[in-house]
Amino acid sequence: MHEPIVTMTFNPALDTSTSIDHVVPEQKLRCNPPRHEPGGGGVNVARAIHRLGGEAQAIYTLGEPFGALLQRLLEEEGVNQIPIPIERLTRESFVVLDETSGQQYRFSVPGPKLTEKEWECCFDTLRNLDPTPTYIVASGSLTPGAPRDGYARLARLARELGSRFILDSSGEELCHAVEEGVFLLKPNMRELKHLAGEEIESEEQQEEVVQELIKSGKAEVVVVSLGAAGALFATAEEMSRIRAPTVHIQSKIGAGDSTVGGITLALARGLSLREAAYFGVAAGSAAVMTPGTELCRREDTERLYNKMQGEIND
Repeated sequence: MHEPIVTMTFNPALDTSTSIDHVVPEQKLRCNPPRHEPGGGGVNVARAIHRLGGEAQAIYTLGEPFGALLQRLLEEEGVNQIPIPIERLTRESFVVLDETSGQQYRFSVPGPKLTEKEWECCFDTLRNLDPTPTYIVASGSLTPGAPRDGYARLARLARELGSRFILDSSGEELCHAVEEGVFLLKPNMRELKHLAGEEIESEEQQEEVVQELIKSGKAEVVVVSLGAAGALFATAEEMSRIRAPTVHIQSKIGAGDSTVGGITLALARGLSLREAAYFGVAAGSAAVMTPGTELCRREDTERLYNKMQGEIND
């Protein structure tokens, strides 16, 4: 058992992936049979937590017809879910692997615009949950036309509920949210630069920006994704760099959501912040070992985490 986790996804997607021998323009390209998976940041975080042996409740908006397929796929995976019906269509994202070059082409279309009533239903659903979640995770983009303070409103609600708010997003909605203050922030380097408002050209600058986020009360914990270099982990008491295990890379899709899922589950299980950050990096590394849009696997994550034990205890 662990403390309750809820993920919120305002802009989910049906993730469709396929492959072809070679991508060329101006020709009809006959792809291999497609694979469909539930997608969208918070949805994927909940899926990653489930794959790692934990439980999370996924709240997300659902518009026919892709939303119905997304719901069925989540049911088949055994993920706890609360879909919120909306008038417009849930979006579809599309990934094509060029087998000759090994390169992935990722196509993502805008999601549906939500009505004010649909927005309020998302917040009311979270507000009325019983038991109140210990962790609320928001990951991914907001929908087109959404209020820029959408995640800031979620941060305020989490504080009212006494929940710890974990955020992985980008753009203006990220900037608004950190002004409200979050428990844990997981930016990548592009998002960290956006928060800093300037280029970051050295490790020292990375650490200065992160220290300022914590010192100013914008986040209690920051875990910066550094790709193959691992992550920068920081609290008010500690700053350290976590080296990512060396693995065979098949697809980088889903690594960020797997990292967030790993961190959140580890915290909910009672691990320390440092241990949770390492478990998150292990989950993110495990995700790149899987093809297409597939997320981390439990056995890979636990094996990589066990290999990192010596560093954790240093």
